[in-house]
Amino acid sequence: MKKSESNRTKTRCFAGLVAGLLLASCTGGGRVWIAPAPEGVALCPNFEVRVNGQAAPVYAARVAPVERELRDKAMDDKANSALYYDMASFACFEMEGKVEVKVTYKETIHTVKILPSADSICARVNGRTATFTMTRPRYLTVEINGHMFNSLHLFADAPDVDIPDKNSPDVIFFEPGIHQLTHLELKDNQTLYLSPGAVVQAVIDPQEPFTVSGYSGLKNYVPAIVLKGKNIRVCGRGILDATGCTTHSREMIFSALGSENIRIEGIVILDSPSWTVPIQGSDKVKVKNLKLIGYRANSDGIDICGSTRVEVADCFIRTHDDLVVIKTQTGMKPASDIHVHGCVLWNQCAHALSLGAELRQDVSRVVFEDCDVIHDVGREWTLRIFHSDKATIRDIRFENIRIEQSVRLISLWLDKGYYSRDEERGHIRNITFKNIHALGEPMTVELKGYDSEHTIDGVLFDNVTRYGKPLTREVIKMNDFVENVVIR
Repeated sequence: MKKSESNRTKTRCFAGLVAGLLLASCTGGGRVWIAPAPEGVALCPNFEVRVNGQAAPVYAARVAPVERELRDKAMDDKANSALYYDMASFACFEMEGKVEVKVTYKETIHTVKILPSADSICARVNGRTATFTMTRPRYLTVEINGHMFNSLHLFADAPDVDIPDKNSPDVIFFEPGIHQLTHLELKDNQTLYLSPGAVVQAVIDPQEPFTVSGYSGLKNYVPAIVLKGKNIRVCGRGILDATGCTTHSREMIFSALGSENIRIEGIVILDSPSWTVPIQGSDKVKVKNLKLIGYRANSDGIDICGSTRVEVADCFIRTHDDLVVIKTQTGMKPASDIHVHGCVLWNQCAHALSLGAELRQDVSRVVFEDCDVIHDVGREWTLRIFHSDKATIRDIRFENIRIEQSVRLISLWLDKGYYSRDEERGHIRNITFKNIHALGEPMTVELKGYDSEHTIDGVLFDNVTRYGKPLTREVIKMNDFVENVVIR
């Protein structure tokens, strides 16, 4: 282990981008680095991508099914959830300055939509090729001819200028190529680096059960990668692929457990068999520029559990359960001082940005801001506090969030439910929704307290719009156990 055909050119405005890192090119002052795909890795034949004239490999990725019924099956039939999927694709590259991107599709292009729309990138469409310019690193999604689910994700990063020394004894360094990994535990002061063009495949070895000190895993299986200690870093531009793990064969694919001063950044994680990146009982954790794609039951994106001083920044998440969620399960410490910002979110089934369920210890001082929800086709909610236990949840802010598709928009819910373990119900206090702009139908908003002693108290809706119209009290479904609601 080394350390589509028209003679006319059409103009479209959209937001999207492209791929790769190893080959460098310059066009119009910009630079791009692209890594070839390792031989034997599955690629997608539907798209070709070039950045500054250099070809970028387009990888295949399993995502939730197009049909709603099958998406629900994938969640409810947990043992067989891996059977229900469609295919999307992605490409990766590093860039600086202005670069030109060309995306060629397998058929004539009639429509192009690139998300987030807020990026307002203009493209020229000619036959089977769309051409556009990108001026900064961004994670964008290209949808051709209305194919939303089978989209192309383009992960453009800034150049990686902090590559560890592969000869250091504290560095585990994966070179370009395919590697297999059963289990790796990182301890104090260690760094794990995945090079551009490296694909690390997580696999199960039934002959080798693993145990980790202080960890209670599913049967004998623990995460493929565990961070347990201080001053640990995971970084690079490579891919961690868990397709080879059967569903729930690992309780998580990647876990920070009881750790401090942790950085997880840059890599792509595919097809987790359960939770993708749980942060449990940890302090001072930064998660930045991760790209997560998953489709199986319980394949949450980032779960922040009983942890403090956590920052999640500039990530792309398209998974089949909660995308970013905060929990405080039994036996955990309270969670506080959590900041989630700059993320692009594609919600396939559950919640986009949420707290709960499993809130058994207090949660305070949480900010979700400056995020783009490019799709929400879930059966749950886009923004939610889902509280079915005893904790007090206070001082939570959802701000500057652009939502391009939603069915159930906002929910504050306090009641007894399937996930309840505490006999006592809790409290929800001082919740702010500010500068929330959403499209969709019907975009329900609900506030539901439990009883006169267990209420929702203090909710501010400040400049919240639904399909361009200000939110009004009449559209909020609210029971008698909600107090001090302000709309402005």
